[in-house]
Amino acid sequence: MPLSQLSARTSFENNPKLAKQSHLLQSLLKAISEKQIPEEQASSINEIISGINNFSGPDPELLKVMKAGQAAILKLLEKELKIVPQNHYQTLWMVLGMSAFGLPLGVAFGAALGNMAFLAIGLPIGMSIGIALGNGMDTKAKNEGRQLEWKAS
Repeated sequence: MPLSQLSARTSFENNPKLAKQSHLLQSLLKAISEKQIPEEQASSINEIISGINNFSGPDPELLKVMKAGQAAILKLLEKELKIVPQNHYQTLWMVLGMSAFGLPLGVAFGAALGNMAFLAIGLPIGMSIGIALGNGMDTKAKNEGRQLEWKAS
């Protein structure tokens, strides 16, 4: 089943934020169409796109709907097909590394040195650990063919 495309609007030309978001969403749909996805997920994505195409509200609300649609599509792909965009795990694990590894290490440094000002030392250490773990998971996803050729930037 072919994926629906985002319908062009005149507000895309007038509003640079809408133009950028529409370009991101169109490039996401193009990257998804290069993968072979099952009919069930393709129809779900088409429903999301038709909801965006049928939206008739003001531009700021349209921007919110487009961002929510993009997030819903990415969540659907990740949960049901284990397909993720580039650097997904790296971004996710950077934050987790800072909170799960960095803060406890910072508290340990602060307690050992008797000055809780050293709490911040653990954050870059945890961030490095998280980036390394996430990068490994991204490489694994790419090798298994579960990575979209799309960046959310």
